[in-house]
Amino acid sequence: MTIIRFLILSFLFLLWSCSSPVIDEAQKDQPLINYVNPFIGTGGHGHTYPGATMPFGMVQLSPDTRLDGWDGCSGYHYDDTYIYGFSHTHLSGTGVSDYGDILLMPTTSVQFNNGANGEPGYRAPFKHDHEEASPGYYKVHLDSTNIDVELTVTPRAGMHKYAFAKAEDQYIILDLEHRDKLLDGDIKTISNTEIQGHRFSEAWAKEQKLFFYLKTSHPFSVSEDTYNDEYVDIASPNKVALQFDNPNNEPIYVSVGISAVDEAGAKQNLETEIGDNTFEEIKQLAQDTWEQQLSKIVVEDDNQEHKINFYTSLYHTMLAPNVYQDVDGRYRGMDLAVHKTQDFDYYTVFSLWDTYRAAHPLYTIIEQERTNDFINTFLAKYDEGGIIPIWDLSANYTGCMIGYHGIPVIADAYLKGIQDYDTEKAFEAMTHSAMQDHLGLDAYRAFGYIPVEEESESVSKTLEYAYDDWTIAQMAKAMGKSQDYTTYIQRAQYYKNTFDPATQFMRARMRNTWFSPFDPYEVNFNYTEANAWQYSFYVPQDISGFTQLLGGKSALENQLDELFTANAETSGRNQADITGLIGQYAHGNEPSHHMAYLYNFINKPAKTQERVHEILTTLYHNAPDGISGNEDCGQMSAWYVLSSLGFYPVTPGSNQYIIGSPLFNKATIHLENGKSFTIAAQKETPDGIYIADAKLNDAKHPYSYIDHETIMTGGQLAFTMSTTPSDWATQDDAIPKTEITDHPITPVPFIAKGDIAFKEQTQVELATTIPDATIFYAFDKDDFKEYNSSLTINQPTTLKTYAVSAGIESATVTTPFYKINPNLKITLGTTYANQYNAGGNDALIDGIRGTRDFRTGTWQGYHDRDVVATIDLGKVQDINEVTANFLQDQGSWIFYPTTVTIAGSVNGKQFTTLKTYTVQATDRDDEAQIKSFSFQGDSTYRYIKLTAKKLGKLPDWHLGYPLDGRSWIFIDEIDVR
Repeated sequence: MTIIRFLILSFLFLLWSCSSPVIDEAQKDQPLINYVNPFIGTGGHGHTYPGATMPFGMVQLSPDTRLDGWDGCSGYHYDDTYIYGFSHTHLSGTGVSDYGDILLMPTTSVQFNNGANGEPGYRAPFKHDHEEASPGYYKVHLDSTNIDVELTVTPRAGMHKYAFAKAEDQYIILDLEHRDKLLDGDIKTISNTEIQGHRFSEAWAKEQKLFFYLKTSHPFSVSEDTYNDEYVDIASPNKVALQFDNPNNEPIYVSVGISAVDEAGAKQNLETEIGDNTFEEIKQLAQDTWEQQLSKIVVEDDNQEHKINFYTSLYHTMLAPNVYQDVDGRYRGMDLAVHKTQDFDYYTVFSLWDTYRAAHPLYTIIEQERTNDFINTFLAKYDEGGIIPIWDLSANYTGCMIGYHGIPVIADAYLKGIQDYDTEKAFEAMTHSAMQDHLGLDAYRAFGYIPVEEESESVSKTLEYAYDDWTIAQMAKAMGKSQDYTTYIQRAQYYKNTFDPATQFMRARMRNTWFSPFDPYEVNFNYTEANAWQYSFYVPQDISGFTQLLGGKSALENQLDELFTANAETSGRNQADITGLIGQYAHGNEPSHHMAYLYNFINKPAKTQERVHEILTTLYHNAPDGISGNEDCGQMSAWYVLSSLGFYPVTPGSNQYIIGSPLFNKATIHLENGKSFTIAAQKETPDGIYIADAKLNDAKHPYSYIDHETIMTGGQLAFTMSTTPSDWATQDDAIPKTEITDHPITPVPFIAKGDIAFKEQTQVELATTIPDATIFYAFDKDDFKEYNSSLTINQPTTLKTYAVSAGIESATVTTPFYKINPNLKITLGTTYANQYNAGGNDALIDGIRGTRDFRTGTWQGYHDRDVVATIDLGKVQDINEVTANFLQDQGSWIFYPTTVTIAGSVNGKQFTTLKTYTVQATDRDDEAQIKSFSFQGDSTYRYIKLTAKKLGKLPDWHLGYPLDGRSWIFIDEIDVR
């Protein structure tokens, strides 16, 4: 080689190496499990538990400190001072309570009362100073009995270690009646070290079947006092006290295997996973497993608090779903029958309304094999129960939450190349679920939206169905199913039918008018755990179309700015889920989670960076109340994990992640394909939250988004951060985009002005969201005419209307109009709640009757107040009957009044009581009921007065009683004949 050639090659190598620096992967500075604080989320409204579990494991062995109440959903709350025992199943961050199965409690005397009522019992006080928790391990000291408790787990079994203060009086209480309703229990002593049995219970899951096998390290006897007369009032066959023979006072170890199949399965699970291993060996295996799991993402940073928040969040994303299958492959399906497969792991606890947004997209990056198992589980549940699950729990459909969000989980995975399942069957199951006639879907398909009178939470359901349908369309397109693509891409545009151009919000349509009076801050039955502010930005599948409806990018920017700076108060009903407020952005509840990233779509990425950083650093803390809302089976934490890395999936199914503001100096994602992807953020100061520049594998990356395939290919994304906003990714060709251009629809016209129930006459005006659309109308018969000016209606009739734009015809909507006797007047002596106004002041005399579902807008609701209504008939006349209808739905806090009085008057001043009813309103009834109270007889009056007395405080058996809950009265028509 000549010297010149050598110098040229050397120069080229130097030039290449200078222009292509390789960023080293992020490195651990200590074991990652040290950064996990399981107590984060156990306070406030986080609803997490601190006990021992394995990644996605069946057993969650944790202390129980709370027996009921919304903040007791996980069984533990950091504010509590007593432990009732240690049970083997718990839910992480849910908003409804269940689990707490197979409770064990070490104690020094035989007690079968748990002590919750203040009487002596087996519960024991504890202090957080004597409590420890880390992944796979929990420890606590029980103060009153001086017992040290340690817990560890395998996926399907738990192991307890109890160290008593002295050798005498060593007992363990086994209580199957703990927490939810026991349907059937069985405790069988197999030997002096073995017990097996089952617990069938009812709570959120109406029929949960759980079997257990228990083995102890020391012999025990069932206490002779168990069923003596002294304990007969509190002991039962479902509670036993085990007395131990332990003269050397060695630690007592108790191993418990569980199964949803049978006792033999529970025993096999225990013997396979625990076997002869010691407590320390099981603990070490659990911690090693967790270390491996957490090592899927390694972050480097000097801020230790941020690292604790990150790894605790990553830990929380791995607590659910839970494997629901024995080691031999058997499991209990949605038909409650036993099935078996070795082809995949079968899971339960899919909080899909929450987790489809970020948790499942996170799994498509770091849990691809498990994602295949999740989808195979969905398809098995489809075979067993008929639909893809919405929120399933222990082989039960809970009927909780909205949408069919297993569908975007499948579509997102499929479009990312995760396809180790029957893809044709998956698509069949998706379309089958979308073609059901329940939960408003029949109306949704017929009209392109869900009317208030057809289904509760109509706005939220319409919007979420539309997004779900878009993901079906994307999968259909990828599979070459053109007819299905057309159907579902049209349904994906149905969000347009809930958009009110006058207020710029997504609003409910009641009898084809906009539900009113309208307050965007009001939480009511038209939205799911939210108000109009918190749902009006939910069009992730067509952000371009939504922007156009608003009037352009500036209009969307202004609306977002107002969202984040609005008054941080809500009106209407109290909704405990709406927390973590920044203006009306509610980070404590999932519908808001994508909103901060919408600025990227309108060329304003710096505003996304500001808001994302604000949320990351103000709404997550290393403290028991460090999560701003329910953890919700990993979704709250998945938002933190992805956002702190620097990106978020605004639209699962698009294969795009929208870039925010990376929190860490460096983070490396270790992928299952053996590759890794590193994100680095060069910051001059910790205040450098703005992206000044970005490079992907050392090439300029001017885009405010990144593709899934880019991450999975491996490489590096390097950000240069600044303390001031820059023009990075502000050009039109650099912003993300979701838009629907194929097969456009024409929105259904709406009644912009006019009364559905009127006295003399009403002037009706029709409008649509598309300015160039032509509206057609007809009365009663199908003799349609083009609409040009307002319509006068003075008789009961039916109005039909549709619109046409660019040759595309909308659905036809039919609206009945009611004429109220013009001589009738009603005066209300008390005030109804606006969210349950049923149409306004005349609702009780408009002739429109309600059904058993109070959320369909036809009942007038009064919260913690009497109902006083006086009807003026216009003149003195003969009266034969007066009837008033009341609704009872005790689970929704709606009770019959305690008394109903019907009175008559000639002059409106002196009233004569015609009939008084006394009602046992506190009698428990789990079904919604309608009761009519009537007076029949011959009388002559001008005025009829109805008074209904409230129940007031809820009865002590009601869920709301401990919260000093107050009842509602729901009244419908007052009919005078």
